[in-house]
Amino acid sequence: MRWKHLLVGAAAAGLFGAAGLASKAVAQDSMFVPLLTYRTGAFANSGIPIANGMHDYLSMLNERDGGIGGVKIAIEECETGYKNEKGVECYEALKGKRPLVINPYSTGITLALIPKASVDHIPVLSMAYGLSASAVGQDFPWIFNPPATYWDGLSIIFNYIAGKEGGLDKLKGKTIGFIFFDGGYGREPLPLLAQFAKDYGFTAKEYPVPPADMQNQSGLWLGVRRDRPNWMIMWGWGAMNPTAVQEAAKAGYPMDHFIGIWWSASEDDARPAGQGAKGYLAANINSVGADFPAIQDILKHVVDKGKSQTPKDKVGENFYNRGVMNSVIVAEAIRNAQKLTGKKVVTSEDMRRGLETLQITAARWKAIGLDGFGPPIDVTCDDHNGHHAAYVQQWDGTKWVKISDWIPPMKDKVIPLLDAAAKDYVTKNQPWPKRTEACDKSS
Repeated sequence: MRWKHLLVGAAAAGLFGAAGLASKAVAQDSMFVPLLTYRTGAFANSGIPIANGMHDYLSMLNERDGGIGGVKIAIEECETGYKNEKGVECYEALKGKRPLVINPYSTGITLALIPKASVDHIPVLSMAYGLSASAVGQDFPWIFNPPATYWDGLSIIFNYIAGKEGGLDKLKGKTIGFIFFDGGYGREPLPLLAQFAKDYGFTAKEYPVPPADMQNQSGLWLGVRRDRPNWMIMWGWGAMNPTAVQEAAKAGYPMDHFIGIWWSASEDDARPAGQGAKGYLAANINSVGADFPAIQDILKHVVDKGKSQTPKDKVGENFYNRGVMNSVIVAEAIRNAQKLTGKKVVTSEDMRRGLETLQITAARWKAIGLDGFGPPIDVTCDDHNGHHAAYVQQWDGTKWVKISDWIPPMKDKVIPLLDAAAKDYVTKNQPWPKRTEACDKSS
């Protein structure tokens, strides 16, 4: 396994030692936040900027503030290559160091870790990815997926499409194409897509992309030309995304009717197609750009001091900022756990409580130097997601431009289906532990 150690603060020297010494150092001198990342392989173009953003925000807090609440964060990356088995290996190797939270950054790895979390008492943060049904806190007390589930994302995209078509009722008789990574991530929203097709009377055409064919989609797009869907929705990742955008442009598909989920929304997904990508759309849950005080502090305290792997001109790009958003949630949950417990050095059990009562209001986003960066986030005992809004951005040929307001999901459609999916998951995975964790009131 390829390990990349990025250890920050007074505990760093101890963490390089034997496993027992490392655990002791983390427990006594810092709080341990591992990052499961993939800087290599077919998904590296997406994984690298996210890894950089996650790492750099936490490093900035260490450099600027001395950590969180006076305690430094020990950061350690484990390279997964986006492979499920490597992700599980990373988890097993790291859990003895008493991590506060696990950031899998892969739906497949998240699915593998869900049964382990309640046994090991380590919360899993799958920010806007993973098992959508894990939003149901009564069934999944150790799993958190704010600010929106994949099912929320699909409903937001349909709200946008409906706005362009004159209403959801106008989808009747139309064809909606769905190109997706043929794995746990891409298949996650299929049940909701089928339900929408039934409810609104459109035909859903599925175009799966096997991992081996991510860069070989010419045959698939011949099928798209034949089927002539009115809209194309993409649930892609890694090398699949720029290939799809280039093939869509080559096929002459109208780019302003091609819309990706927030993981098909990086600059590197659109740039390779050049002007051919102009008009391509994507949902987004975070703002793009470096013109935020907190991002400027990352440049000042981390990037400019050579303590980052991020090229300076990539700071502020979409997936870099997505990584920052992930670490904001981690950091704010730590602060919340410290407040709840009165302790400086919190445990994974405390962190679970901090995540379960997490509130990041608009005022709090502004206070941490990220005014308007993301939607207000409100996590509760029952709802580990919040089902918050996203917006739509469009590629203008060189950069992303925000073209919509924040669009809410169809909670009335999504939440009952998620409740049913959670019950189904629990039924199929017996014996599933019943929740025994007490519910805190929101802080």
